[in-house]
Parts: sequence; C-alpha cells; structure tokens
Amino acid sequence: MIFDWQDQHQADPIYLLENVSKMTKGKMMSDQPILTKPKESHNDDIQNKGLTMVVPVYNEEEGIRMVLEEMNLVLEKSDMPKEIIVVDDGSSDGTAEKLQNLSYIKIVRNPVNMGYGASIKKGIQAAKFEWIGITDGDGTYPNKMIPDLLSKMEDSDMVVGARLGKKANIPFMRRPAKWVLNQIANYLAQRKIPDLNSGLRIFKKNIAIRFLNILSDRFSFTTTITLAMLCNRYEVNYVPIEYHPRKGKSKIHPIQDTISFLQLIVRTILYFDPLRIFLPVGLCLLLTSIVLFILRLLQVGPFGVTIPMFLLAGIQVLAIGMLADLIEKRMKL
Repeated sequence: MIFDWQDQHQADPIYLLENVSKMTKGKMMSDQPILTKPKESHNDDIQNKGLTMVVPVYNEEEGIRMVLEEMNLVLEKSDMPKEIIVVDDGSSDGTAEKLQNLSYIKIVRNPVNMGYGASIKKGIQAAKFEWIGITDGDGTYPNKMIPDLLSKMEDSDMVVGARLGKKANIPFMRRPAKWVLNQIANYLAQRKIPDLNSGLRIFKKNIAIRFLNILSDRFSFTTTITLAMLCNRYEVNYVPIEYHPRKGKSKIHPIQDTISFLQLIVRTILYFDPLRIFLPVGLCLLLTSIVLFILRLLQVGPFGVTIPMFLLAGIQVLAIGMLADLIEKRMKL
C-alpha cells in the first residue's frame, strides 16, 4: 500500500511566542496544542494499542531488505497488533525496487528528499497505533532489541536504545563532538542523558504529535524529541544496545551537522527552560563588569565605557531571560 503525501505546514520558530497574545485569563484560546505534559489519560493508548515501526530510508539499497526481514521476524513473535511503515525519502538508487513485493510493509513516498526528521513525521501521521517505534534502514541498530524496548513502554512515555559499551561502534571521528554535545545537553536538561540521539526508540504518538511543529526535519529529530520530553518531565527510560557499522554510505556531515545539533539543543532549551541559557550568560556579563570595576579601582585610571557596557548587557540578558521564562510558564497554565 502506497500513500502520496503533500508537504505539511511547518510552523515558524516564533510561533510559540506569538500564541501568547491569544491567552485570556491564563487559558490558551488557540486550537493548537500546548507544549506541556497533558493530564493523565490513557484512552488513546487503550483504543489504539499496538506498535507502528517507522523506517525512514534514503538510498539504502544495500541494507534495507535485510533490515525489514529481520524486523518482521522479530515482530511476528509478538501478539501485539503491529505495522511497518517505510518512508522512502526520494531515493535515487535501487531502494524502491528493494521495497517491492514486501506485503508486510506500507510505503510512504516523498517526491523529493525532505530529510530524516520530515520522513519520520510523515510516518507518525500515517501510523494507526499509539506506540511509534523508529529505526534506521542501514543495519546499524539491532532490531532484535525491539521487544526489550517494548517491555518498558507500559511505565514510560519513551524508551530509547542507548548505544553503550564496547559493542557500540560509533565512528571515532564523531566521538569528541558527540561527547561535547552530550555534556551541554546534560546541563541544559538537568539530567544525565545516556544517548542523546539514538535512532532506535519507541514513544507515544499522542506526545510526539504535541511537539511535531518544533521537531527537526533533519537528523536532529531524535535530539529534539529527547530534550522536549525530558524538559517537560515525561518518563524517558533507556535500554543498552549494540551499534553496528552501517551498510552503504553515511549521510552525516560531521562539522555541519555538529553545528546544527548544537544550535538545535540551545533552541530547544530556549523553548522549554530559557533561564538555563539566559541566567548563566547574564551572570557572566555582570561578573565581568564587577571584575573590571575592581581592576580599574586598583589601577586608578579612567573608567571608560567598557564597564557600563558589560553591566547593561548583563542586566538586559537577565531581563530578557526572565521575560522568556514568564512567557514559557504562562503557556503552561
């Protein structure tokens, strides 16, 4: 079964702030979702109990068939209702031919290459079950671990396969940048994150839909949804997994994607906990002005404009941070 999709509306990043003007007496008048954890309700889980595996693929002719066959064998052992949706993101190699005659999959085709995250979003929207699983089509993730992730979903909002240990074959050149990004994310999320952007995970569809407009269309989709859930106090658990060398050519660009990941981490935290960014920056500027003031007193020289500039900059950053935090808290009412 093949679905043809048109481009979905992508909300402007300023969208969240613009919605504040629509608030009256602490309640959001817009029909758009409020990005906070909903009140406990399991009706959707009960009505649509099952698992949809979403597999985004782009030029993965070397490994996709084997990945799908292994996944299907694993899922057949479960009594839970399930489906596999493959999103072909405008592949130009033989991927489409490899997907032919596989009766156990549904195919969503993008007319052009729209990105890893955009493909997952389309898979989420096409899913008929409440639990969404994602994995890659290049053979790097051990899909035999899907039952282990499923076993933790009853008490979780998301379960992530964490690439840990010696069998996690993460390329050496990507490890330094990955470590730095993880440390920044740990600080901003106020929690140790074993694996920030693992591509093997299961999460609840209704929660993902709430964050859909801010989730990245590119490779940082997994980073965004991790931070969004942690910052909004959803229950996220981890299962250690192996990580295998990929089949075919990697689509990752180390320098460009690392910069994009860093920008996205900061932006996501600004959405949900802006003081984690503004407070340390503002305090550093104020501290710099105080240090310069003391040094200038000791040297008995003219003060100039440097000290007032740092002082005013620190005050402005703190004021903006408090305003952003007030808006973020107001949106949760």
